[in-house]
Amino acid sequence: MSRDSTNIFIKTEYDADINGHFNDFGGRYAPEMLIPALEELEAAYSKAKKDKRFQKDLMDLYQNYDGRPTPLYFAKNLTEHLRGAKIFIKNEGLNHTGAHKINHSLGQALLAKRMGKKRIIAETGAGQHGLATATVAAKFGFKCSVFMGKVDYDRQRPNVFWMEQLGAEVIQVFHGTQRLKDAVTATMQDWITNVDDTYYLLGSALGPHPYPSMVRDFQTIVGLEVKEQLKNIYNIKKPDYIIACVGGGSNAIGIFNPYLKDKSVKLIGVEAGGKGIAKIGEHAARLQKNIKKGVVEGYKSYFLQDSDGQVEKTHSISAGLDYAGIGPEHGLLFKKGRVEYKYATDKEVLTAFKLLAKTEGIIPALESAHAIAEVIKTAPKLSKNKTVVVNLSGRGDKDIFILAEALGDKKWKEFLKSKI
Repeated sequence: MSRDSTNIFIKTEYDADINGHFNDFGGRYAPEMLIPALEELEAAYSKAKKDKRFQKDLMDLYQNYDGRPTPLYFAKNLTEHLRGAKIFIKNEGLNHTGAHKINHSLGQALLAKRMGKKRIIAETGAGQHGLATATVAAKFGFKCSVFMGKVDYDRQRPNVFWMEQLGAEVIQVFHGTQRLKDAVTATMQDWITNVDDTYYLLGSALGPHPYPSMVRDFQTIVGLEVKEQLKNIYNIKKPDYIIACVGGGSNAIGIFNPYLKDKSVKLIGVEAGGKGIAKIGEHAARLQKNIKKGVVEGYKSYFLQDSDGQVEKTHSISAGLDYAGIGPEHGLLFKKGRVEYKYATDKEVLTAFKLLAKTEGIIPALESAHAIAEVIKTAPKLSKNKTVVVNLSGRGDKDIFILAEALGDKKWKEFLKSKI
């Protein structure tokens, strides 16, 4: 994909209006002290989008630093195993830092540099966004602080180690549920205190305007590459289905965006079903039952919340999907019926993880394994001439401690004990 010709700024009927509203969703519900900073960011991004130099610099980073384009791989063994549609894997795990998070981190870091900021802050759950943020901070010479809930800090310890090696300060968050939601709150509080010299590098397609649109734009490179790769490598005009996991929704909106206008392409987002969706606190599936709209962390969307509007506890085996809200554009896509949102349980995710590893030699992140779990359900129901593209948003290195415990690997536990 030519870095001089790629235009990631695609307009669709689902775009936000000038005030950042995706119909009933989105907006800018932020503390008064942050409004000037958000307006400054909106103005800077609006200008950067029209600047050919900015676009060229971003594409250069994508290609020569990130390692794009990532492969679109025909999963022949998995296809034959499931005996249904042809399955193609967009392997974002082969990005620098191991996940799609580097895409919007590079874009935002480039923007922060143009704005003259000196420090970057971020929230992270699975650690992949924190790792990507620490990486771009090191490259561009920013000071960096990453906020992480204590629960996620403990279960994603490998990424904490790497963030610290890159020079980032990783700050544990002990309040609330000690998960991603609470890390977001802590990051916003830091930004209020240090707004003049600090850039908040937000980790998903959510938050106050303009973040949802901006993160989507930087992730659209994924879907654009899929279009070109299907055509040029496999002589396929378009996929029949695209499947991606959805927490906040950045990887999904990135691969969906170029296809939103084409209603013949079915789009499926997969939420975290955790231990099952029957009981609140045991899952992170916002769009399956008892669907409620609310305003949290600067934007309006669907959230898991009680009758008083308080955000409920969540659970997922994957830290990156263990979040009570969903990005506002996804809210609109759900309301309009353009995207179908399903869920996968922890048990189904572990089965999908093992199947992909043993059939294709690919170890997915637990977040991405949610999408594979849906492929396992969907592909066998389709004819062999149908095409399914699944966005493998990251690789599973970071999940070794979670997986070893979940799969009962005694040898790994004995190894860890021997090193203590």
